Amino acid sequence: MDAEFKDINGNHVGVDLNSMVSAKVFDLGFINVDLKSGDTVNAWIEFDGSTTVLTVWVSYSNLKPKDPILTMNLDADRYFNDFMYVGFSGSTQGSTETHSVEWWSFSSFFPSSSAGAAAPPPPAVTLMNPGANSAGSSSSLSPPPSIAPSVAQKESKSSSCHNGLCKENLGAVAGVVTAGAFVLALFAGALIWVYSKKFKRVKKLDTLGSEIIKMPKQFSYKELKAATKCFNANRIIGHGAFGTVYKGVMPENGEIVAVKRCSHSSQGKNEFLSELSIIGTLRHRNLVRLQGWCHEKGEILLVYDLMPNGSLDKALFEARMPLPWSHRRKILLGVASALAYLHQECENQVIHRDIKTSNIMLDEGFNARLGDFGLARQTEHDKSPDATVAAGTMGYLAPEYLLTGKATEKTDVFSYGAVVLEVASGRRPIEKDATGAGKGGVSSNLVEWVWTLHREGRLLLAADPRLENEFDEAEMRRVLMVGLACSNSDPLARPSMRSVVQMLVGDAEVPIVPTTKPNTGLSTSHSQLLLSLQDSVSDIDGIITISTSTSENSFSGIDIV
Repeated sequence: MDAEFKDINGNHVGVDLNSMVSAKVFDLGFINVDLKSGDTVNAWIEFDGSTTVLTVWVSYSNLKPKDPILTMNLDADRYFNDFMYVGFSGSTQGSTETHSVEWWSFSSFFPSSSAGAAAPPPPAVTLMNPGANSAGSSSSLSPPPSIAPSVAQKESKSSSCHNGLCKENLGAVAGVVTAGAFVLALFAGALIWVYSKKFKRVKKLDTLGSEIIKMPKQFSYKELKAATKCFNANRIIGHGAFGTVYKGVMPENGEIVAVKRCSHSSQGKNEFLSELSIIGTLRHRNLVRLQGWCHEKGEILLVYDLMPNGSLDKALFEARMPLPWSHRRKILLGVASALAYLHQECENQVIHRDIKTSNIMLDEGFNARLGDFGLARQTEHDKSPDATVAAGTMGYLAPEYLLTGKATEKTDVFSYGAVVLEVASGRRPIEKDATGAGKGGVSSNLVEWVWTLHREGRLLLAADPRLENEFDEAEMRRVLMVGLACSNSDPLARPSMRSVVQMLVGDAEVPIVPTTKPNTGLSTSHSQLLLSLQDSVSDIDGIITISTSTSENSFSGIDIV
């Protein structure tokens, strides 16, 4: 299914006429045919030039059904040329599915001008699956059609030649037969190769599923498909790092859940399996709870509790009423508690790598639930991280992570600091052409702006004006100072998340934050590049991946997805 081309779902037949947007479609669910069932699906397509009617039948059976699924008038002159090819093509958008042509036949004929003409000739070319039943077996096939009516008459008078061509040029016939055999051999070899790759892939995925996917419950594809109404676009409630999230209503008990569907890219599947292996072992009140999973028909689906109050970014920027200060403090404390658990209390340390307000969900009591572990990585405690391709969302990424590609708990702390300042100020980490009215000046970078206010002794001006001063000034100052401490350019100066929890509850003092923002330690060229990149980002919710180099003077590439 591709919403860009207005597909109704992922299980349909469409007629595309010089366009990827179908002129007419039919939902195969109405005839109980599932293209991802793994069973052979047969299709018959007929076009009658005299009536200009195109007719399509689809069935699991080798016998053509009585009723077609699709009929439409088609002005063939607009689309057909005098000479054309008939062929097959397929695309899975990176899915693990394999498209195979088991058998096919094609026929083309012109109606006879005589009134007593015989029925149209049988198919001209036929390639059959050896496993087909009698309806498609080679024993029931008629011989190929003659080249022309006059040649057909000669055929009946000759026992050694099927048509006049073989009489005139035996060498041409031998050449055609040899070429045809060669093509069939190549086709058979390709089919064997495709199926061997398919079976190896399925075996690999099954092994992976048995070893990694050990979740609370395994759902069937059928019930999740029904819960999301065939993954209807109207049920989409969000987009993760490498997947789409749908609202689902379970058919058995009516429970409302969130179903996350893999994006079908090879990278997306790797991230989903990573998310499965990590989130399935975690248990914390401030993490989104995974109910179960599904791995069928080339799909990987995760089922989570649905958070009735949506994501934190929508509560901050799209709600009609401003989020009260008491809720904001509770949310920040909950996220800090979840990160302290991931960094220091799990058997293996978990680095989230994509902490942002859109990945923080809110339950019915406005308690924070951290989710979307598609970019998360597990490492042993106190082990030096490996350099990878930097991934995350611009505005939340630590400067040293952009340079080295090494994700640590301190890069998560920096992202949390950006979230703290965002929640307290009601401003996004990067705002293009911000007016800055009443906020002490214009700046596109939230961290830089708050640090400027801190240097000028006007830190409380960073508070969200929509709160209308309905907050405790000491609490607001403490929260903003925690945000600045976490956003320190020097990773060694950032506190641990356990210390942050203690600061927020008042059990520990916030460390002294210098009025002048510390140097990033990057070269001037690197700093200018990062600032210009941040200023150029208009969609701050986009995922950014940056290929980096550890050499002093080189960035190997930047790619915003």
